[in-house]
Amino acid sequence: MEAYLGIIAIIVVVALLAAGGMLLLFRRGGTSAPPRVEAPEAPPVPEETRAPGKGAVMDDEATTTVPPPARPVEPEVVVIPEIEIPPPSAGRMVRLRARLARSQSTLGKGLLELLSRDRLDDDAWDEIEETLITADVGVAPTRAMVDELRTRVKVLGSRTPEEARALLREQLLTQIGTDMDRTLHVKPHGERPAVVLVVGVNGTGKTTTTGKLARVLIGDGGKVVLGAADTFRAAAADQLQTWGDRVGAAVVRGPEGGDPASVAFDAVAEGISEKADVVIVDTAGRLHTKTGLMDELGKVKRVIEKKATVDEVLLVLDATTGQNGMRQAQVFAEVVNITGIALTKLDGTAKGGIIISVQRELGVPVKLVGLGEGPDDLAPFDPEVFVDTLLGG
Repeated sequence: MEAYLGIIAIIVVVALLAAGGMLLLFRRGGTSAPPRVEAPEAPPVPEETRAPGKGAVMDDEATTTVPPPARPVEPEVVVIPEIEIPPPSAGRMVRLRARLARSQSTLGKGLLELLSRDRLDDDAWDEIEETLITADVGVAPTRAMVDELRTRVKVLGSRTPEEARALLREQLLTQIGTDMDRTLHVKPHGERPAVVLVVGVNGTGKTTTTGKLARVLIGDGGKVVLGAADTFRAAAADQLQTWGDRVGAAVVRGPEGGDPASVAFDAVAEGISEKADVVIVDTAGRLHTKTGLMDELGKVKRVIEKKATVDEVLLVLDATTGQNGMRQAQVFAEVVNITGIALTKLDGTAKGGIIISVQRELGVPVKLVGLGEGPDDLAPFDPEVFVDTLLGG
């Protein structure tokens, strides 16, 4: 038994030696080991998060980090609006007549068609009268025109379309008035500027008209100062400021809810200081039924006159309001001495006859007309261009 166990032990030892020898032989035989796969390199640890001893600077057991360089602060860019150079006022209405024709041609064509009939009976004359009244010419001016036309037609007898057009043109020009002074009085008085006071009810476009008028005057070579005396409407002063910035006109404004007369006075003082040609003062849009506000408008005018002469008081009317605009005009005329009318939105209505009726009632001329929403769509009123546009000439 002991001999048997010894033989087994010898066999085990021999087997282990043989296995070790083969392993040694395998390594020496040059067989390459499988390639070693290296782990990806870890991203660098930010300076602020490194543990002590990993790149941080130690000082008395405190970690001091080096902050990244500060990004340079870019200077704030102030955008200065480019100063616009408006076109001169001469010829503006001729350039804008196409816009006027779109809204007014119905009136002119309708009248011409009626007058060109071979036979004009009472019904035809009633139609002519109705057409004129519908166009806001007014009852009295309409009757005067119809009576004169009937007389002229009887004298002529038969009429060609050209003769009918000439008759109607003559009558319209007579009613509008070609002999009225439509000059804007904006010449300075020595070292004192001319002053234009812009008045009217809410919604007629006073502030816009004030800005457009500044463009008209600057386009003609004048220097303008604007007074934002509409202190009751916060947006009015900002709106006027925008108009002034576009054409390089100084704008004088006051605190919201402040005294309008004080702003107007300061605007005139600024105009004198800057040697301006014209100061245009935009007033609050007063409802003609509010007596207190209307009295304040009179105060604004009186305060301005302590410093300079008020050369123009322009009443801004919306042509689309028709006869309601007439009532507004009459109330304003009782408070301030209106010298001219700026009729806005004339391109948006076929009721251009308001020009005739408002002039007849107030005895003051229409001096400016608004013929669109563009910045240069305010034009000096030219009666002949207006009538020829009505009649398609």
